[in-house]
Formats: sequence, C-alpha cells, structure tokens
Amino acid sequence: MRREGGGGTNASSSWCDHLSKEDALNAERIKRLIPITIIAIVALVGFVLFRDRLTYDALAENRADLIAFRDDNYLLAVLVFIASYTAIVGFSLPGATIATLTGGFLFGLFPGVFYNVAAASMGALIIFSAAKLGLGERLAARMEASPGRIARLKAAIDKSQWSVLFLMRLIPVVPFFVANVLPALVNVRTWVFAVTTVVGIIPGALIYTSVGSGLGEVFEAGGTPDLGIIFKPYILGPIIGLCALALLPLILRVFRKEPIA
Repeated sequence: MRREGGGGTNASSSWCDHLSKEDALNAERIKRLIPITIIAIVALVGFVLFRDRLTYDALAENRADLIAFRDDNYLLAVLVFIASYTAIVGFSLPGATIATLTGGFLFGLFPGVFYNVAAASMGALIIFSAAKLGLGERLAARMEASPGRIARLKAAIDKSQWSVLFLMRLIPVVPFFVANVLPALVNVRTWVFAVTTVVGIIPGALIYTSVGSGLGEVFEAGGTPDLGIIFKPYILGPIIGLCALALLPLILRVFRKEPIA
C-alpha cells in the first residue's frame, strides 16, 4: 500500500512539474508578445488620432512656428525631430513621408538626410525587434521544421538575405512597414537588418529630403510637392540600377547553376 501511495505521489508530482513548465512557457510567450501588441495598439490609436494631423497642410500651416523653434533651439529641435520621426516609424503611425519632408524643410538636404536616415532606421529597428521577439523566432523555427516547399523557401531566404533585404528597401512600391516586419517573421539577424536598412533607405531619403529642402518655395507659391518624383525616369533609372546590383548575386548563382535554396 505504501508503494502504491508513493507511486501516486510521484505521478502527481510529475504532473505538477509538467503543468508548471507549461505555465512558464505560456507566460514567456505572452511576455514576448507584449512589445508587438503595444505597437499594434498604439498604431491603431495613432491612425485614428493623427491621420488628419500629420499632413502636408499641417506642415504648411505651422512652418513659421517650426522654423522659429529651430532657430531658437537648434539642438533641441534636432533631438525632438529625430525622436518624433523614430516614434512614427517604430509605432507605424501615419506621416512618415511628411516627417521626411519636414527633415529636409527644417535642416536642408545636409544634414537633414542624416537625421532622416537615423530616425527611420531606429524606428525600423524598434518594430523589427518587437516582431522578431514576439513572432519571428517561433515562426522561423516552424518553417525550418516544415517539410517540402516551406523549408526550402526559408533556406532560400537565408541564403540570399542581403539581396532580398536590399531589394525590399530599394523598390519604391514595397511599403516601409512590410519591409520592417517581414524580415522579422523569417528571423533575419538583427545586424543584417540594421545594415541593409541604413544603406538601403539612403537613395529614397536623399530624394524626399531634397524635395523637403525646396518646400519653402512651394509654400510661397501655394503649391504642393511632387511626391511622384521618385518614379520619374531620371530618378527611377539609378534606383533600378541599384536593384540590379542587389540582384547580381542571385543572377550569378543561376548562371553558375548553383541551387538557390
């Protein structure tokens, strides 16, 4: 009887240990989801509150106050601008393009483009890190463990990370949010994401910061900036060239008949 009782106690203890481990794993998963959940909530609230405020018209109406603040507090203006732009990107709030134009308008092409690239890159790293922590590692592990095409797709992405990430940054039609979150979902290494983001957004940042630096004349004329300039042949041509360079490793692999995955 004592032995049976002892066996029952051991089984109960093992079951409790199993439940404790499951609870700990579930708690850890919930913790990992907290950052991306917060970002999603802030993004939703921000879309409702700021979609009609972070606009070109708002910039035009407040341009005199912004210039006065910059002239009186240049360093503080730089810090506030970078922090605001980082938050816009990091929380996927509306107004990233307007923020880029504002950087050019307030600080000129140089150093405005450096402030824009720094802020956009930091914001991208925030949402990438949150998505990777909450979803990326588990999803990537499942993809690698899956048989057939899914595992081969993951292997192909891993083998061509640099080319794929540069293309996502350089192609104008890829939304910035998608280019930030998708790499996290396939568990791209953080430093690879950071490098490709900083380098890959420079062409677009130069173009829109340049447009922003000329907004003074546009405001005086009562017009609106040509945001479609990036699709003009003399602008799009060099970008296509950069895309071709990013594709070069993949093209060479095909010609050498190396497996993509």
